[in-house]
Amino acid sequence: MAASSVVNIASGASAALAKETHHSDFWAFHRQKLHVLPGACTESSRSDERYGIRALFDITNKLQSDLPTGELLSALSERLRPIINHESSSLSLLDKDTGNFHIAGIDSTRGQDLTIDQKDMSFSPEGLPIAEAIDSGKPVVTCGPDFERFPSPLYRKYAELFSGSGCWIPLIGRCGTFGAIAINREEPFTEDEVDLLVNVSRQLALAVENSIAYRELTEMKDRLATETVCTEEEARFDQNIGGMVGESPAFQEVLRNVHVVASTDATVLVQGETGTGKELIAQALHQLSDRSKQPFVKVNCAAIPATLLESELFGHEKGSFTGAFAQKLGRFEMAHKGTLFLDEIGEMPLELQPKLLRAIQEQEIERVGGNRTIHVDIRIVAATNRNLKQMVEEGKFRSDLYYRLHVFPLTVPALRERREDIPRLTRYFVQKHAQHMGRNIETIPTSTLEALTRYDWPGNIRELQNVLERAVILSQGTNLQLNVSELMMKSDCLCRPNSPASQVSEREQIIKALAEANGQVGGPSGAAARLGLKRTTLQNRMRKYMIARQYS
Repeated sequence: MAASSVVNIASGASAALAKETHHSDFWAFHRQKLHVLPGACTESSRSDERYGIRALFDITNKLQSDLPTGELLSALSERLRPIINHESSSLSLLDKDTGNFHIAGIDSTRGQDLTIDQKDMSFSPEGLPIAEAIDSGKPVVTCGPDFERFPSPLYRKYAELFSGSGCWIPLIGRCGTFGAIAINREEPFTEDEVDLLVNVSRQLALAVENSIAYRELTEMKDRLATETVCTEEEARFDQNIGGMVGESPAFQEVLRNVHVVASTDATVLVQGETGTGKELIAQALHQLSDRSKQPFVKVNCAAIPATLLESELFGHEKGSFTGAFAQKLGRFEMAHKGTLFLDEIGEMPLELQPKLLRAIQEQEIERVGGNRTIHVDIRIVAATNRNLKQMVEEGKFRSDLYYRLHVFPLTVPALRERREDIPRLTRYFVQKHAQHMGRNIETIPTSTLEALTRYDWPGNIRELQNVLERAVILSQGTNLQLNVSELMMKSDCLCRPNSPASQVSEREQIIKALAEANGQVGGPSGAAARLGLKRTTLQNRMRKYMIARQYS
C-alpha cells in the first residue's frame, strides 16, 4: 500500500470514528435501551442509564487506541462482558486474495480449555454462519447447533465447544465488508442485545481499520528506516575507517583516538572484551597510517603452540630443528615497512617475552638457529581481552614488555556500553548478510530492535553478528524473523534471580564482594564464597571484566 493511501485510510477512519462516536441517533437509541438490557446487571446502580453510557464511552475510547488487531478483541470483550455477559468471542478477517477468513483474535473465559487447531486458523466461510452474515450484511443469531442450515464440517467440529447461542455480526468498513465478530454464550440473545452488538461492531470495524492502517504505517516506517540507514552505512563504509559502524560517544571517542595516533609509529595496545572488534581497530590504525600500502601481518598468540610461536614470529634457518627442511621467514620479516598485529598478546609464553621485547624495542630479530641480526622496520599493534597490569603483578607478564606495549592504550567499549549503536549495527549486519545470501530483507520490526537493544550481549558484536546471520537464514519473507524469546531466555540465564548479577551488573557485584572480603578471593570468608563461586571461576571472571589488582 502506498504511503498516501495508508495515511488516507488512517485519517479517514479516525474521522469516521469521531463522527460515529458523537452521532446523536446512536446515543439516543442506547439511552432508551441500556438500562433495561436483560442479563446486564441486577443491582440498582447498574440499572442506571449512566452506567451503560459510561460503558459505551469506555469501549469507544479503548477502541480508538493504537492496539494491535488481535488485542482489540480482548479490550472489547473486557468492557462488553459486564453489559452483555458472554463466554467467548472471536474476530475473523477476510483475505481478499484467497476469499478465506483467518482468525485474528480469540477471547474466552475458558482459558486453556479453548484450543483451536492451527490448520483451522484460516478457513473457508462456505457453510458457516459467518458466510450468511457477510452475504446479508446483517447479524446471524442461533440458539443452538443447526447442522442443516450450516453444513460445514468446521461448524460441526466446533459445535461442541459452543453448544449454546451464537451471534455473528459482519464488520463493514469504508471499502465494504472485511470481517466478522462472533459472540457465544449459553443463554439466548435478546433483540436489544443484538442491536447493541451491531452498534458496537461499527466501532470495532473502524478500530480494526485504524489498527491495520497503523500497522502498515509502522511497517513502512521500519522499512524506510532500514533502507535509509543501510544507504547511509554503504556511503559511510567507504569513508569510515575499517567499515566500523557506531555513533555513540564512547565509540566515537575511540575513533578520534585512532585518528590521532594512526599517523605516528607509536605502539598501540588495544584492550576490550572478546568480540568488541579489536582487530578492526588494528586494521584501521594501519589503514590510516603512512604504512597503509605496506603489509598488515596478523599473529594470534593464543592459536599457535608455544613451541612453534618463536619460529612463527622470527623465522628459522634450514636444519635448525627437526622438521626445519627449509629456511622460513617469520612474521616480523613479513611485516617489514608495514604493521604487525599481535592478537591475544596476554597469551604470550613468559619465556618468549624477553625476545619479543628486544625485537620491538631494537627493531632487530634473529631467526631460530641463525646467528645473523636482521633489522626490521615495523609498527606494533597489540590486542588483549585480559588485564595485563594484573598479570604483571601476578608475575604472569613481564613489566618491561607491558610498559613497552602500553605506549598508547585504546579501550574498545563493550556493546552493552554503547546500546544506542545496536539498531544501526543490526541494520548494517542484516543488509550485509541478506546481500551475501541473496535475500531481500526490507523490514526489521521495532519490537525486535528493542529486544536486541535490551540484551546485554556478553559476546559483543561477534555474538550480535552471529544472531543476525541466523535470523536472516531463517527469515522466509521480507520481514526479519528473530526469535526474541530466545534472547530473553539467554538473558534470564545470565541474570538468574539467585545469581550475583540479579540486582546490579556482575562486574560491580564482584568488586563489591572483593571490597567486603578485604581483597581476599578464596577461603571461607573470601569473595568467591560470598558470590557462591569457585575461586578459579571468580579469577576467570575478574580477568574477563578486567578487574584490577587493587580490588583483590
